Amino acid sequence: MSSSSLSARFHVAVASFLLLVVSVLAACNGQGESFPPAGTATPRLAPTVGGPTPPAGLGGGAAQATPVPPTPISTTATPAAIPSPDPQPTPAPQPTATPEPTPTPHPLADYTIDGLRGRQYPGGAIEILGMLDTTDAYTRYAIAYPSDGLRITGVMHVPHGQGPFPVVILNHGYIPPDQYWPGADTWREADFLARRGYLCIAPDFRGWAGSDQGPNYFRTGIVIDVLNLISSLPSVPQADPERVGLWGHSMGGGLVAKAITIDPRIDAAVLYGPVSAYDLDNIQKWGDGLPEDSDDPLAPIYREAARDPAFIRLTSATFYFHYVTAPVQIHQGTADTVTPPEWARAIRDSLQLAGRSVEYYEYPDEGHAFQGQSWQLFMERTAAFFDVHLKGTVT
Repeated sequence: MSSSSLSARFHVAVASFLLLVVSVLAACNGQGESFPPAGTATPRLAPTVGGPTPPAGLGGGAAQATPVPPTPISTTATPAAIPSPDPQPTPAPQPTATPEPTPTPHPLADYTIDGLRGRQYPGGAIEILGMLDTTDAYTRYAIAYPSDGLRITGVMHVPHGQGPFPVVILNHGYIPPDQYWPGADTWREADFLARRGYLCIAPDFRGWAGSDQGPNYFRTGIVIDVLNLISSLPSVPQADPERVGLWGHSMGGGLVAKAITIDPRIDAAVLYGPVSAYDLDNIQKWGDGLPEDSDDPLAPIYREAARDPAFIRLTSATFYFHYVTAPVQIHQGTADTVTPPEWARAIRDSLQLAGRSVEYYEYPDEGHAFQGQSWQLFMERTAAFFDVHLKGTVT
């Protein structure tokens, strides 16, 4: 081949190569891509959502991920959220007050002075069981009446005449039940007062004579029997329930001291050689009054309470004399070794301290039961006292 032919072919090849290069450059420029400068690494780009897929071999020769289908774009405008009004503050919950637990009352609370003041004494009809005897001044009857479900017996002196008569309830001292008989420790005084126009009743108390047995914690059972007797007086036509006096000897005097702190229906009260108005004195001298072999279910509680000075204050009349409305008269022998004079003097002093009306008499050389002229003087003073406060006699 001649040199001229080779030259022609060379020029044709060069022209073809240049044409190819131009075509490639044109194609690249049409895609909007440009090559980075030589030696610059091409970053791997995530495919553009909805855009064209880069040509194979670009971007460092890495295989491109399968394009994700484009997410449709909604042409409906989303309305702007309407702002809520400012929320109103929620009231803070108020703490619920937890009620204080009600303290459990003491099992013997009903036998304290306040417990006795807070209860009722309904009484009932006084039943005439029979006539015992009659004198020129009165007739004497055996009676019975109800007290807290018990049947209490006793003796009643009714003066002759129309009545109604003022009433004196006479309360006996402690006599062993097997030695007691109805009217014991009160019959002389009842005779004296009945002859002066007083209807006299001497109850036997629970556990004595024909009366039923019943609870007598701190000697309050016998107090309950007397207060139920007062409520029963309207059943006796000859009795005036608006004029009531109490008289009590020894244990009966302690009963009267408690009764006047409880019941304002008592118009006058006489204490004769009384036991202490502070129960602790009596318990220390004679015990708590409960038999050792008692089957009372409250016996252990009672025995514990009887040794507790704080509880005994709640059962003792001397701490409650501010409740007394009745005038009081006290008689005490200076030689009394059963109920020492200090006890009667303490009752006098406590009544005076409480601002109550009290008359006090001591009888030199007299013991627990007065004799002769001392007894006569004692009863004349007693009758005069009742005359003033039950009959309205002016002295």
